[in-house]
Amino acid sequence: MAPAAPTCREIIGEDLTRIRAVADYQFREGAGVALFPKGVKAIKSRKTGKVKAIYYNNELLATLKPSDGFLALSLDGGRRLCAEICPPRYRVVVQEEVAEFIRSGRNLFAKHVVEADPQIRPGEEILITDSKDNILAVGRAVLAGFEMKRFKIGLAARVRKGID
Repeated sequence: MAPAAPTCREIIGEDLTRIRAVADYQFREGAGVALFPKGVKAIKSRKTGKVKAIYYNNELLATLKPSDGFLALSLDGGRRLCAEICPPRYRVVVQEEVAEFIRSGRNLFAKHVVEADPQIRPGEEILITDSKDNILAVGRAVLAGFEMKRFKIGLAARVRKGID
């Protein structure tokens, strides 16, 4: 007999405070409430009881990475963050010619970066957008923001999920 599927339960109390605090620390103060409004649900680990994945209206917003305790954004989480945080923070703008490839989930190379938030650090969650601030993908920076603009070769970001 197959094991039962994990159940999604509403996050309340200390767990909600904790994930909002992680978002505030990782992105900026106020991001926690913007990303995780009242009524978010979570799947918890069976072994540890810790939150693994966070959902709102049956759409995945983020997962908590056990390796470092930070959030890995989904596209829906990226959209919510993009609406909350003013440009250029956490954004990397790509050339229009490669937007289609980024939308399909291909990694971003430095030579295709038009603009990048100079405060981005390697390993940080980023929002990859077009020139009109439409989100194309979410991912993780490989280079610092200022390096993304200067370098002409090499990987700038690993795309986790494109909008297509």
